[in-house]
Amino acid sequence: MNKIKYFQIIIALFLAQTACAQHDVYTLREIINIARKQSIASKQVATTRENRYWQFMTYRSNYKPQLAIDGTLPGFNRSFDEVRQPDGTYRFMPVSSNSSDLNLRLSQAIGATGTQLFLNTSIVRFDNFLDTDMEDPYYIYRGSPLEIGIVQPLFQYNRLRWDKRIEPLRYEESQREYFEGLEDISVNTTRRFFDLMLAQINLEIAKKNVANNDTIFKIAQGRYNLGKIAENDLLQLELQLMNSKQQVAQAELDIEIRNLRLRTWTGLTNVQELHLVLPEEIPDFAIDEKTALTYARANRSETIAFERRKLEANAQIAQAKGDAGPNADLFARFGMTNRTDRNAPIGDLYKNPETQLIVQMGFQIPIVDWGRRKSRVKTAEANQKLVKYSVDQDLLNFDEEVLTQVRQLKMLREQVKITRVADEVAQRRYDITKSRYLIGKIAITDMNLALREKDEAKARYVQSLEDFWTAYFNLRRLTLYDFERGVPIITDEL
Repeated sequence: MNKIKYFQIIIALFLAQTACAQHDVYTLREIINIARKQSIASKQVATTRENRYWQFMTYRSNYKPQLAIDGTLPGFNRSFDEVRQPDGTYRFMPVSSNSSDLNLRLSQAIGATGTQLFLNTSIVRFDNFLDTDMEDPYYIYRGSPLEIGIVQPLFQYNRLRWDKRIEPLRYEESQREYFEGLEDISVNTTRRFFDLMLAQINLEIAKKNVANNDTIFKIAQGRYNLGKIAENDLLQLELQLMNSKQQVAQAELDIEIRNLRLRTWTGLTNVQELHLVLPEEIPDFAIDEKTALTYARANRSETIAFERRKLEANAQIAQAKGDAGPNADLFARFGMTNRTDRNAPIGDLYKNPETQLIVQMGFQIPIVDWGRRKSRVKTAEANQKLVKYSVDQDLLNFDEEVLTQVRQLKMLREQVKITRVADEVAQRRYDITKSRYLIGKIAITDMNLALREKDEAKARYVQSLEDFWTAYFNLRRLTLYDFERGVPIITDEL
């Protein structure tokens, strides 16, 4: 039984070690998913989205009832005050008193008109602590058990009404920006992925070249000893061998640097070395320029931003006109008020209260301002025109960017096919050329040319893959649509 348990433990450790070893091998999509979940950039995007959410919640709270309490507890005062005497004269007498107040207020804003409605109840207590020839210590209450009021701005800029049109757009724009930020992470991760991928391929090529050049050099030494090749050819092969060894050292250094860069970007700090799989499987999906443009206009944050910018320009004109004309505020308050006798209980405040009514109209009418208000209105109108022209130009650039990306993606798909075939052809040509050189059918220059073309063909193939995948994720960012699966990204991520 103990042997069976021991054997099971060995198997478990072996599987765990194998799993850990496999975990260091990543595809492009795996690296991208990791970066979108745990990279610093993804946390910044998520935090920005959260910040915009709470800004939107702050905006919405402006249209909900607000309950607040305020007061002064205590309001103690000890000083010499001017006190009128029975004979009509005044004396500075020591005064020691406390005046405390407490107010409870419920208010509600009406966005359509900018009106403020409120309900209020308040209590004031005054304590006189000094025992003088004039008065004994006492306390009294004054307050309003209940009052209702209204504050109505007239002819003024109604920020609440404009915010109700602008802020929802700003919030929706921020949601789209969140998904665009994730696609930006995909694009940047793709670039870093292929930086490391190319370094790993270069190392693999360099090691193979070292092995091939070493074999060819040893064979060439024997042929040189037999007098079949010139010393110059032998020295050229030795130099080529040394260069290939130097390329191995450079590729190893590039891998260390780019491996660290990719691990830092994705947040894979617990993994020492990343081994990447070349993404040669190109997704096959049909894409139409008009369809891509439709999705881009429907999903991108810029589309919402265009409308928001126009509304903000209109709001600036409304504000300038509101500030330029006459301003007035209507204030009305109706309720009950009362006071108590000296040293009477606070309950007397609510017995037989009297009616209270306050109506006020404050106004401000400009007479001469030397064109200041008119200039502000004209400035806002000019800014509105500028915003309109800028939005029109941005819309054209927006469409052009999408259409260009669609056409480029189609071209890059074909480019991958061509460079893949060229890579295979260059590899076969090098193998044939090397074999012919070993039997003395061709010169060393022909073999070196085939070697260089083989390495260049491989680099072009990897570069074409990087260009395609970068363009692919760029198109996702520009349209917020997954053409491969046929679903919008904004709903897929929610």
